[in-house]
Amino acid sequence: MSELERYYRVLELEPGATLEEVNQAYKDLVFVWHPDRLPKENQRLQQKAQEKLKAFNEARDKLRSLRDKSQTANNSKLTQQKKPSSSYNQPPQTNYQPPNQNPDLSGKDFSRANLSNRDLSGRNLSYANLSGSNLSDTFMHKVNLRGADLSEANLFRANLLLADLREANLRSANLIGADLSGADLRGADLTGARIRSGDRLLVKLIGANLAGAIMPDGAIHR
Repeated sequence: MSELERYYRVLELEPGATLEEVNQAYKDLVFVWHPDRLPKENQRLQQKAQEKLKAFNEARDKLRSLRDKSQTANNSKLTQQKKPSSSYNQPPQTNYQPPNQNPDLSGKDFSRANLSNRDLSGRNLSYANLSGSNLSDTFMHKVNLRGADLSEANLFRANLLLADLREANLRSANLIGADLSGADLRGADLTGARIRSGDRLLVKLIGANLAGAIMPDGAIHR
């Protein structure tokens, strides 16, 4: 088995799977094997989960890198094919910029944007405007959303494991089904946020830091 095939197998995919399939498989497997979902007292499972996550991250990053290199090579070939034959010198083309895989998105305006099912894990979205945006089923593991405006955003089933949400505005946001395990919510404003169905809490907050956060009912968490 080649190294490339092994990366596909790690993500339980057939060789040649699309980048979208790679991203979805990664999200599904991390969701299943994240240590926060396993018994803390079971050291064997915790160690196995850590090894699994390391393998998933390596496989996804390698497959993304290979896909980017392939795309860049194809773009280069197309550029060469489009160059006109001429005896005089042509000015160099400088408008092409290679894709940036981890742009700094701090302070950006994504109000009312449809970001459903995106993979924003590890991105810097501090102080970004995400008010009214659709973030349902979005994967945001360790995302930086400090001071971000998420008022009235739809975070239905969003994965926010270990996210930085300090001082974030979550007023009237839909958090039903969201996983905020290990998230830092210190000073966040959750006034009017949807977290329950009747008396049943439908948000996962295992290990979340809520010190000083304004809860949906307006009370400050102590």
